[in-house]
This record gives sequence, C-alpha cells and structure tokens, in this order.
Amino acid sequence: MSKLEGKTALVTGASKGIGAAIAKALAAEGAAVVVNYASSKAGADAVVAEITQAGGKAIAVQGNIADAADAQSVVTQTVEKFGRLDILVNNSGVYEFAPIEDISEPHYRKQFDVNVLGLLLVTQAAAKHLRTGASIINIGSVVSRVTPPGSAVYTATKAAVEGITGALARELGPRGIRVNALNPGMVETEGARAAGFIGSDFQAQIVAQTPLGRIGQPQDIAAIAVFLASDDAGWLSGEKLYASGGMR
Repeated sequence: MSKLEGKTALVTGASKGIGAAIAKALAAEGAAVVVNYASSKAGADAVVAEITQAGGKAIAVQGNIADAADAQSVVTQTVEKFGRLDILVNNSGVYEFAPIEDISEPHYRKQFDVNVLGLLLVTQAAAKHLRTGASIINIGSVVSRVTPPGSAVYTATKAAVEGITGALARELGPRGIRVNALNPGMVETEGARAAGFIGSDFQAQIVAQTPLGRIGQPQDIAAIAVFLASDDAGWLSGEKLYASGGMR
C-alpha cells in the first residue's frame, strides 16, 4: 500500500518548481492532491494532467492565498471535492533581493503578504478540517540560517515561518496535528532561472559552500515532503529540516 493512500493534500503555489514536484510526489504515494495556483493556470493544469495520466487524483484550484476569502475558498473546494484534508503544504512564496537602501514598503509587503500572512490564512482555514494524524509542512528556506546580504526582508519572512512552525506545533499538537518546516537551500527552478541565479556567480558561491557540491533539484525537496507527510514522520513535530546539501 502506498504511504499516503486515502489521504488528501493541498499544496499551495504548486503550478511549478518545488510546489509542483511536491504535488506530483504526494500523488505518486497515493494522495489526492489539490494543486493551488495564483495566476499560472496552464502550469497548474499541466501538473494535474501529469498526475492523472499516471493514475493519480488531482484538481487545480485558483486562489491568491494572501487574500482571506481566496484562502478560505481554496480549502473549501479541497474538502468539497475530496471530502477531507490530511496534508497541507504551505509552499507559496515570493522573493526579491535588495540592499537596505532600496527596501520599500511595497517590497516588504509583497513578500510578507504571501510568505507569512498567506501561510497563516490558509492554515487558519485548514485547521478546522484537520484531524489526528494530519501533517502541515511549511516551506521555509536556508536563508533563515545563512542570512545572505541583500535578503533582509526575504530572510525575515522565512525566519517568521520557522517561528510560526514552532508555535503551531505546540498549539495543534494536542489535536494530533504535526507541524514542521522544510527549509531548502538553492534549488534549480523556473523562479531561480528567471531571477538569473542559475549559471551565475551566485550559484557558484552557493555550490562552493555546499558539502555535497551542487544545488538542489525540486525532487530532492519533494522526497522529504513525502516523508514529513507520512506516518514515517509520526513522531516529528516542530522541527526545522534544512534540505541544503549540508550548507549552513
């Protein structure tokens, strides 16, 4: 029997990159998956098509998770379609690097609204449906530990994710709900390419600091998410796992 047979997962920001890889990996282990997206319908539909063609169950649901009504709607549609919610992966996130001189209110709000407020809104909507054995996985980042220059706002959002993870693990633990943070290092995604990180001097610096000698792939992160979602991680809660090839 597959590890997640009979369970339902909601993955936010799952139309590409790490979110898409997690959605496909959860489905491959038997979970019915809701692929949330904000604007990339084509990307979300492609993820759903890949899952269903492999014999899995998935639907795409649009919603800006930084909006309370949208966050509630995404969760409501998940439960209406599949009748339950067992796994929540708070993956939606944005990043913009800027030196302190260039930090602005829009720069701050764009990242905090999605990375922090959005996580809280979706979790709030989901919490009433989660039962004993449920798993919440918050996608953080190794930046909370390595604090690269120019990332003050982004690093602050991911440090907040770690703090929220600890608080919710204590709050929801008595209900049998596990909450963990999964913090990737640099991963080769569409977003990393669009930002100019792939093939850059920045990538070379990251690889030089990484004991395993490469940057990550989405599948590296997805495999850990499957573990955290499954009963194999039944005694883990409040943890911050750094999936960074050893970079610290």
